[in-house]
Amino acid sequence: MKINLETIQVLKNDLSDELLNYYSSCDLLAVDCEMMGLNPIRDRLCLVQMCDKNEKVTLVKIEPDTKPPNLKKLFENPEIRKIFHFARTDLSFLYYHLQIEMKNVFCTKSASKLARTYTDKHGLKDLLKEILNIDIDKNTQQTDWGHSELTKDQIKYAASDVLYLIPAYHKLLGILKRENRMGLTEEVNKFLPVLAKLDLLGYVDFFVH
Repeated sequence: MKINLETIQVLKNDLSDELLNYYSSCDLLAVDCEMMGLNPIRDRLCLVQMCDKNEKVTLVKIEPDTKPPNLKKLFENPEIRKIFHFARTDLSFLYYHLQIEMKNVFCTKSASKLARTYTDKHGLKDLLKEILNIDIDKNTQQTDWGHSELTKDQIKYAASDVLYLIPAYHKLLGILKRENRMGLTEEVNKFLPVLAKLDLLGYVDFFVH
């Protein structure tokens, strides 16, 4: 898969009605977010990116105090499985800033920890390198995502973070089924939205005695 910048749509504040209708017909949707930092209460949500199995990538630039009804409708649709890598952080930002209650979530990082117990390398770069033989560039991750205009490198980076998630999802499913860990994986995914809310409330080590 080669990233073609000319095919990537960059929108402001929300999906168009046309794209909402398009993505609403999907059964799988890769999703990721870019922020100014990792604290959802302190830091701004700047970008939401998505990709379907046909490699159609869309980036939505989020301005302060935005309430995007089409994104909310899409992400709260329980018929669409939303695939993240480390969903815990993205879910907390989407809930805190956009009041989106994400439905039907799958986290490839959690799945990797349950499937690839032979390694402790579960970051997206390491995961994609092993299971898809794809080497993504993470150098643009720590840049100013709050700037009014995205650079070409930022657009390429944001696209790469969602472009390969659906193929990775299918590879992980194969391992999880083989190792009889699908049931546990699904229970973990169901709990992730709750865990994100606990994070927002400031709980640390919630299950410690």
